[in-house]
Amino acid sequence: MSHPRLVRSHVFSGLFGCLLGCVLVAGFAKPDGALAQAAPGTASLPDFTGIVQKNAAAVVHVEAKYAGRRPKDSGASSMQGPDQGPDADQMEIFRRFFGMPMMPSPEEQARTSLGSGFIISSDGYILTNNHVVDHADTVTVRLQDRRTLTAKVVGTDPTYDIALLKVDAGATLPAVTIGDSRLLKPGQWVLAIGSPFGFDYTVTQGIVSAVGRNLGSQDQPDTSFIQTDVPINRGNSGGPLFNLQGQVVGINSQIYSDTGGYQGVAFSIPIDVAMNVVDQLKTKGYVTRGELGVMIKPVDNDVVKALKLDSAKGAIVVSVSPNSAAQKGGLQSGDIILAFNGHAIEQGADLPPLVAMTKPGTTVPVQILRDGHEKTVNVTIGTMPRDQNGRSAAGKPMPSGGADALGLSVQGLDQDTRHQLGLQPGEGVVVQNVTGPVAATAGLQPGDVILMVNQKKIGSAEEFRAATAGVKPGDTVLLLVRRGDSSNFLALTIPTDKNG
Repeated sequence: MSHPRLVRSHVFSGLFGCLLGCVLVAGFAKPDGALAQAAPGTASLPDFTGIVQKNAAAVVHVEAKYAGRRPKDSGASSMQGPDQGPDADQMEIFRRFFGMPMMPSPEEQARTSLGSGFIISSDGYILTNNHVVDHADTVTVRLQDRRTLTAKVVGTDPTYDIALLKVDAGATLPAVTIGDSRLLKPGQWVLAIGSPFGFDYTVTQGIVSAVGRNLGSQDQPDTSFIQTDVPINRGNSGGPLFNLQGQVVGINSQIYSDTGGYQGVAFSIPIDVAMNVVDQLKTKGYVTRGELGVMIKPVDNDVVKALKLDSAKGAIVVSVSPNSAAQKGGLQSGDIILAFNGHAIEQGADLPPLVAMTKPGTTVPVQILRDGHEKTVNVTIGTMPRDQNGRSAAGKPMPSGGADALGLSVQGLDQDTRHQLGLQPGEGVVVQNVTGPVAATAGLQPGDVILMVNQKKIGSAEEFRAATAGVKPGDTVLLLVRRGDSSNFLALTIPTDKNG
């Protein structure tokens, strides 16, 4: 049985890269985006025409070109995959209505990626998704007046899947108005404008289904998405999500699907996250994120029963990294984090995005439950290493080696945690994050304890890095891994880079 998967909604030029642009407008014909007048006894529905008229000119079609075949995205990132063209049904549609000469060649499909974007300032700065332009040799944008401009990639942030582009139009450009995604609530109407399947300026609408949705993705562990039922398809990636005030509140990014097409669940990156990235890319050329230095797990029913808690809210601290912000602030293994900087932690997944969005060096209150008593500790947030995901701020792979090549990050264990796990002093390191396909394919998970590397005992993160420092493509590393009460050897083979 196939299972639904997260699918990023950019499009390779498999259908409409060279076809006509169309404007499909949803809603009712009132100019101001207000509620349309309904017949007596019926509910009023929103009219989006005013929002479209005001903002469509600030939405752009993004086209990324590659000299060779486009590198495959990590994870489930395209509807059909970069090496696949249109499916049989789509081919029949175009035979019937357009004829085969209209279809781009397989070579063109493999070398082009299409998406959407929007102008955030009149001097030509444009936001889109990183996965739309990642590793592109050239990027162009097409405006509503049909002008095509070459875009410079100012910087990208793969972790948040955001890219900042810049064009020189020689004139003032129309720009969107930035809203506040933190004010969104489930049930509110929202609107998307983009280029699904290459149909420029397509308008779709729906409601906010949920906010603060953490997808458990290895690519984006620190992003709390806006979930909507707005129809999003290939080519919508990077396009704006508007509220009823005509303000951008998100960047359309992914859908959840087991068919490759829209099935009623779409995800957008909150605009406050995106603008934080924009400010950092403009000022210093890269993005930094806050780091607390703890391993956490959700408060499940077993924890509730064992500690006689009133609810399963919060995140329980499994381990604290030595010399981390958490250790310096007094956090301990077994603490249950109830709130971070004034934000309640309803579930464990709520914490990482809040920490990541906190500026390093900021001191924040952390409300915890310890030994049945609530207390607040003040923690000065540290800086997450920039290469933790194996990528630089410009979105290029960092030199592969060591933990980066293995696709994981580790941290040391304190003595209390070792005692709880039945380990000897100075024994083992814990897997903090699984960041790449090598470790994921081998079945490693956060919380696994690595005891040996190539039959050499490991007792600290520094020893692990030293033992894996010489790892290169083609090598196989043997790890002794403990999970729960059992241990097993796992062999991890680093793939050879076939793209050169």
